[in-house]
Amino acid sequence: MENSQTALEGGKESWLKRYYYVRAAFSAAWVVLALSVAAHSASLAAILLVAYPLWDALANGYDGAQSGGLTKNKTQAFNVAVSVAIAVALCIALPDMNRVLGVFGFWAILSGLLQLGTALRRWKEYGAQWAMVLSGAQSALAGGVFIFQARTPAVPSIATVAGYAGFGAFYFLVSALSLSVGAWRRRSA
Repeated sequence: MENSQTALEGGKESWLKRYYYVRAAFSAAWVVLALSVAAHSASLAAILLVAYPLWDALANGYDGAQSGGLTKNKTQAFNVAVSVAIAVALCIALPDMNRVLGVFGFWAILSGLLQLGTALRRWKEYGAQWAMVLSGAQSALAGGVFIFQARTPAVPSIATVAGYAGFGAFYFLVSALSLSVGAWRRRSA
């Protein structure tokens, strides 16, 4: 019985590592597209800006389902709803980039706090969640900065959001690597 429980826990951790690697890769690819192609195309920038929270909704929904269901993972269930609503709000705010940045800021605060809650809950089970805790807290702080910047006369660009997504990619990669190193150490012990 103990071996089957250990295998189940190892499977969950393996899922979480893959999930974090996929999230890191998506965010990194998003940043590359945002800084290269979308910087020269308003329509592609709009698509990318709306796609980012939609991807977050999809990823949180799938992760929640893989981690015992969204009923058990309320922070992720709420994050799905918030991210979908934000994607709709972004469609309404476009093409006014100041309003877009304000909406993105509101989303960064909410999704950051929800990510923080998810990471704190997971810390007990998996450990190695410190980067997700930092990511959630930094997201909430960045959201406040975005809201402040949105109120200034300067017109922001997708590059402003790309920096935020870049930090997200970094934190997901660090979390995946932390879980990988932890599993390697346990196997080597």
